[in-house]
Amino acid sequence: MTLPFRDGKPPQLPNNRQAAMHRAIGLLKQFQRKPEYQTHCTTFIREILKRGDAVMVPHDEPLTSTPWYIPHHEVYHPRKLNKVRVVFDCSARYQGSSLNDHLLSGPDLINPLIGVLCRFCEHPIALTCDVEKMFHQFRVKPEHQDFLRFLWLEDEDFTQPPVDFRMKVHLFRVVSSPACANFGLK
Repeated sequence: MTLPFRDGKPPQLPNNRQAAMHRAIGLLKQFQRKPEYQTHCTTFIREILKRGDAVMVPHDEPLTSTPWYIPHHEVYHPRKLNKVRVVFDCSARYQGSSLNDHLLSGPDLINPLIGVLCRFCEHPIALTCDVEKMFHQFRVKPEHQDFLRFLWLEDEDFTQPPVDFRMKVHLFRVVSSPACANFGLK
């Protein structure tokens, strides 16, 4: 599924690698202060790489357009203190622009709570479901994956500077992901 750009074609965004590198170095400094944080974060990134949701960009790959780097940080769930979630900041601005500024959000396809509750009263049995990692179930077309780059460590080597990776799936904080996932699910 493509990223739904406002103008129907990919925008010309400035190269924000320097800003993303600054945030990545800040994250690495946090790792030095909190070794358990580093362990949890590397486990999470290792899992998304193993599932194929992200890949390292080959060092010799020629650039076809200016990539956009999404800074990220990791957060803990209040009740799951040993599990971290990587939050990609798609609203991060660089030179007055962010990825979310150039994407359509699509219609709100979420059912209102009152309608859901009323439908539960119609029959004696009610069913619900939750799609695990719903946005990650939908791949982004290869020509748009360079808008979903991020910086991480090659071979988890903390002595080397971060290198380029790219997400191959829709992300949680991208403004268009809910509509894309709902459309794909239907």
